[in-house]
Amino acid sequence: MTHELKKIFREYKEFHTGGLKTVLATVVALDGSSYRRPGVRMLICENGEMVGAVSGGCVEKEVLFQSASVFKTGRPKVMTYDGRFRLGCEGILYILIEPFEPSRELVEEFNKTIQNRTSFSICSYYEKEYGEHPDTGSVFVFGKDRISLNTISEENNYPSYVQILNPCYKLAIIGGEHDAVKLSKIALEMGWEVSVSVVPAEGKTIADFPGVDELWDVEPLEVPVEKIDDQTALVLMTHSYVKDLKYLHRVKECNPMYFGLLGPSKRREKLFNEYIELYPDDDFDFFDKIHGPAGLNLGAEAPEEIAIAIMAEILAVIRNQEPMMLKNKKQGIHN
Repeated sequence: MTHELKKIFREYKEFHTGGLKTVLATVVALDGSSYRRPGVRMLICENGEMVGAVSGGCVEKEVLFQSASVFKTGRPKVMTYDGRFRLGCEGILYILIEPFEPSRELVEEFNKTIQNRTSFSICSYYEKEYGEHPDTGSVFVFGKDRISLNTISEENNYPSYVQILNPCYKLAIIGGEHDAVKLSKIALEMGWEVSVSVVPAEGKTIADFPGVDELWDVEPLEVPVEKIDDQTALVLMTHSYVKDLKYLHRVKECNPMYFGLLGPSKRREKLFNEYIELYPDDDFDFFDKIHGPAGLNLGAEAPEEIAIAIMAEILAVIRNQEPMMLKNKKQGIHN
């Protein structure tokens, strides 16, 4: 969710510079099931452009239509969308639509929070009934600071949807070969922040990895491990046995949310055994955290397929899910 909000703020800046008004649509409640759940948002510009989505594409046209009155009056409203008859999703969406004109203070605090990779929350007040409602709207909460998106009184009787947003997921790729480029592209498409680590001798530049946030052009023992936090997935994929040994020694104290190692099981065992010989005084418990070979068993062969298998395993691990075919799932998808 945080990466979607980042894009909304970024696109808002472009619209605002062009003198265009925008409104924000937030799914604040759901009865039944739907393609996406409460907390998803989209930005609508008065010229009809939309950023983000609140469903799979079926609800957005109605949101665009309903936003016209908010552009006209400047007052928030709640719209409902009954998917039981239109989509077969068996759910009713309640969507808060409000003017999106964040103050300079709000924009600066948001950008600082994103840069510092800290959590924040959004409290959205709404009425579970179609129409305009005074004092509805969203309040951003950064630590002890509460900044309203619009002028609303929080002393009201409206229910609220409170969403805690953690730092954006981040992928740290150690290695700069062809498959690392493919993996970075998939992660970027998912809205993740991506950093790639290579050694200077490789002669790589950030242009070799289109769209990535950072290139760590340093020796293995100089990798900025402080940038690998518990919202970061780490994948070691250098294709160099010697480099992998050095990188393992550097990142052993990290606590990423996922740690993947490319290569077959025999290579992994050989790597671990040689590591023990080289660094006998180390604590080897971190071996247990490593997913190697990295990826799910999807029969992947091409670099793109291997990248998909790795990202699929990362999602399964961080979401604490046991991969399975959805047709075999007894309960609902999101249970």
